[in-house]
Amino acid sequence: MCEKKIHDGLQDVLACKSSICRIEMIDGKAILEYRGYDIHELAQHSTFEEVAYLLLFGELPTKSELEAFSEELKELRELPPQIIGLLTHLSPFSHPMVVLRTAISYLGTMDKHIHHKSHEKSLQKAKSLIAKFPTIVAYFHRIRSGQNLVHPSDELSHAANFLYMLHGVEPTKTEAKAMDLDLVLHADHELNASTFAARIAASTLADIYACVVAATGTLMGPLHGGAAQKVMEMLREIAVPWRAEEYVKMKLERGERIMGFGHRVYRGVVDPRTIELRALAEKLAKEKEPKWFEISRAVEEAVYKYKGLFPNVDFYSASVYANLGIPDDLFINIFAISRISGWTAHIIEQYENNRLIRPRAFYVGEAGRKYVPIDQRGD
Repeated sequence: MCEKKIHDGLQDVLACKSSICRIEMIDGKAILEYRGYDIHELAQHSTFEEVAYLLLFGELPTKSELEAFSEELKELRELPPQIIGLLTHLSPFSHPMVVLRTAISYLGTMDKHIHHKSHEKSLQKAKSLIAKFPTIVAYFHRIRSGQNLVHPSDELSHAANFLYMLHGVEPTKTEAKAMDLDLVLHADHELNASTFAARIAASTLADIYACVVAATGTLMGPLHGGAAQKVMEMLREIAVPWRAEEYVKMKLERGERIMGFGHRVYRGVVDPRTIELRALAEKLAKEKEPKWFEISRAVEEAVYKYKGLFPNVDFYSASVYANLGIPDDLFINIFAISRISGWTAHIIEQYENNRLIRPRAFYVGEAGRKYVPIDQRGD
């Protein structure tokens, strides 16, 4: 039998054509673009609403288009009473990501056009999901904490409104900008595991809610969206910056992973999103609690010293979220609040250029075995 090349984890396999996100390595530098726009320019000049529009429609909006899109999202933020009832009846010990995916499924049962996949219908469903994700997350957190619900404000941006609903007070300009920037940076990242799961589901022509549930389930894994929470657990364990190098060295000697480092795509180069997140974490540290950023920097230096690895997008997300007062078990949900914009863009693209995704597996088990009746197998 001829030798077949197996790409474990589908590494470097080109699975489809897409015009949504570009990742390239040029002269030892990583390039990340949404619809052709550099992530650094978007981070410096754009907002999450503008980026969501770009991902869904393929072009940057005009001023009037952005205003109309933002107003539409605001109008779609509130949850139906049935969903609020669901959130109140789920166990307060449920993981917030389990709650999110359950609520998404319930929203699907309320959509009379759940199986309609026209471009117009798909866009409307996408906007509704983008608008409602923050409300679901904030409402459940307040319910499980025994606090009154804080309903969406039509005066606040997408990012600022989420922090307002979560904490019950309007965020400062710095906090709102930090949340907005984080959402911009997490909005899409080509065929990451959760996006690929969404596209696989879409390729079967499953409804958009089923596709998003597939994505949320995949995102919850500790090697994907759950990494930032693991980073925060590590920072708390280290506790002070001067213990970071000793901690890293001990972990590596035991053959254990340091969460938040290395990336399947950015091998040997810096993740462009890390550059922006590091600067954001440092800025927040000056106004909030500085120790999380200080420990993070010490860990980054130690890991590079002993392993030569760069931090990925999850690493500095942890200290950003901590300084925004976001509970550790909501970190994955924040990722989802942003990535829903990319997921839905990819689902729509898959619907419109569809071919069922059906790879093959290289069989390595025994072959040609003869069936033995059960009374002849012995005990």
